Amino acid sequence: MENNVVVNADGVQGTINKNIYGHFAEHLGRCIYEGIWVGEDSSIPNTKGIRNDVLGALKELDIPVLRWPGGCFADEYHWKDGVGPRENRKRMVNTHWGGMVENNHFGTHEFMLLCELLETEPYICGNVGSGTVQEMSEWVEYMTFDGESPMAKWRQENGREEAWNLTYFGVGNENWGCGGNMRPQYYADLYRRFQTYVRNYGDNKVYKIAGGANVDNFNWTEVLMREAAHLMDGLSLHYYAIPGDFWKGKGSATDFTEDEWTITMQKALHIEELITKHSTIMDKYDPEKRVGMIVDEWGTWFDVEPGTNPGFLFQQNTIRDALVAGVSLNIFNNHSDRVQMANIAQTVNVLQAMVLTEGDKMLLTPTYHVFEMYKVHQDAKKLAIDVKVNSIKHGDQFLPQVSVSASKDKKGKVNISLCNMDKDSEATINLDLRGIVDQIKVEGRILTSKQMNARNTFEEPETVKPTVFEDYKINGHKLDISLPSKSVTVISIES
Repeated sequence: MENNVVVNADGVQGTINKNIYGHFAEHLGRCIYEGIWVGEDSSIPNTKGIRNDVLGALKELDIPVLRWPGGCFADEYHWKDGVGPRENRKRMVNTHWGGMVENNHFGTHEFMLLCELLETEPYICGNVGSGTVQEMSEWVEYMTFDGESPMAKWRQENGREEAWNLTYFGVGNENWGCGGNMRPQYYADLYRRFQTYVRNYGDNKVYKIAGGANVDNFNWTEVLMREAAHLMDGLSLHYYAIPGDFWKGKGSATDFTEDEWTITMQKALHIEELITKHSTIMDKYDPEKRVGMIVDEWGTWFDVEPGTNPGFLFQQNTIRDALVAGVSLNIFNNHSDRVQMANIAQTVNVLQAMVLTEGDKMLLTPTYHVFEMYKVHQDAKKLAIDVKVNSIKHGDQFLPQVSVSASKDKKGKVNISLCNMDKDSEATINLDLRGIVDQIKVEGRILTSKQMNARNTFEEPETVKPTVFEDYKINGHKLDISLPSKSVTVISIES
């Protein structure tokens, strides 16, 4: 039975904010140290301490925005410990993630250098949980004030003459949990207070992001929007696709059952319900959709790889992760009227990473390849689609076989991303492209595998990688498409 998809090439429904393709790098495990930062004296080739292989790989993704320093780490991070001569920086214990000693060698200057090298926007998360208003205020002044002040002078003494441009600033992180175990009313008041002193200096305008809900805590969204919507530009949402129990066992990243595959797809799809319900609350207080939904932590979360530090959250990455990434990004694209940023957790060596490193070796994960394929959607025009697809049965529940989103880029090329979540069967699709009068030309790329746990390893780093997709037939403005099981495909159409 065919799946039917209609794409209206002339039915533009706003713009897909490029920041939906954002990333997140926390001081957690081997994300920063060994993953991004090796230091200038390392034998691993680097640019001012940032490893070149990771830098080169990430540049290929056109990363639009990078969130740092956390995460839970943000609310125990004191930025002044991470500036000045590295040999003088204060050492601290990373109590959230493994109890390791943090030497603060990667701080504000190093992060801003990373963003400059990647040509990406920094998104900095400030410390509300254990920090002070003055500390947060002075950090923004240190980074963005170009006049005469104690913080600007200190920045200059530390080697940076001109101020940085900083748009995105988070006022706290997960303040309902690791960021202070606060009630929404209390955090709303703290947010109102702290954000007052996150000032705009000169031409630098800060986009202020309030710490939002955990999963389905709709009351948190209600209180924050009611009490502080007029003082925020964005409100975050955190959600992870976990097939097992968060506390008792999340499940293996590589050794999983067919049931766990399907459950993981269900969990990935659930974020659409969360976006819809949180958006409904936001609409009540912000009908013009001025406040962006910022999904600044999302992705898969499994048990750590056997033999690794449980506090480092290192997990492998399979074709299953690629499907979660593709499905999630399709959902964000389709809700781009409200979702203005998303940041996958995390960039290197942690959770659903883009790249994994081991000493001087590096590999690209299946999730990396999805982000590279999907970058065509960044800042493109969202197109209206009508989707009628088959269902996959799991127990007494059903999930759609295929996930779809579509956009038109600045040159008029239509890009359609298609995910076949079925682990067993191919999906045949009748795709009707409306609104184009000329003859069409089609190109495609696909990411798939025969095994549902296929992954890239340091011994075989190219087991899962994109290939040319040609399993389609053109009939006027219609395409008959055959998608293999477990596949992520991007089709580009121009006339």
